[in-house]
Amino acid sequence: MIPAMPAASVPSSRTPPVAALRFGRVVSMGAVAVLILVGGVWGSWGTAQHVMLTKGKERGTVEVTACGADTCTGPFTPIASGASARSRVVIDKSVAVRKGQTYDVIVKPGTDEVVRSGPAGILLAWVPLGGALLLAAVVVAGGLRLTRVAWALGGSGIALLTAAFFALQ
Repeated sequence: MIPAMPAASVPSSRTPPVAALRFGRVVSMGAVAVLILVGGVWGSWGTAQHVMLTKGKERGTVEVTACGADTCTGPFTPIASGASARSRVVIDKSVAVRKGQTYDVIVKPGTDEVVRSGPAGILLAWVPLGGALLLAAVVVAGGLRLTRVAWALGGSGIALLTAAFFALQ
């Protein structure tokens, strides 16, 4: 008669593949989370650099006089020395821009495009990062099983998006 093997014992030949699969999951999900966050920073930095690094840039106000499908236009009035008045500048149409309103803006160098400045402009510029933080939180919680880190990422994303929402009101 052959003695029965205890149910708790696992043959050693199965241990390395399970560890390799676990390691592969952690590496791949970690790479996906980092890629999402880098994409969020990349998407935000195109606008944020103009709003946050204002030295040498033209600052002023724009009164929105007309809006199309994707953009709004209006005259630019400089408030900083070295800036020149323009009869027409373009600002992206979003929930943050309404016809008839006047906004503090910064001109993107070499163009007639402007972006919102001040705290509202900074928060609006970083909205793509807020979305990336929320998405990365799901990947970190599900793929890496790091719930505390996921809650921190998700909470940061929600805080950033909420702050941007209230700053634009």
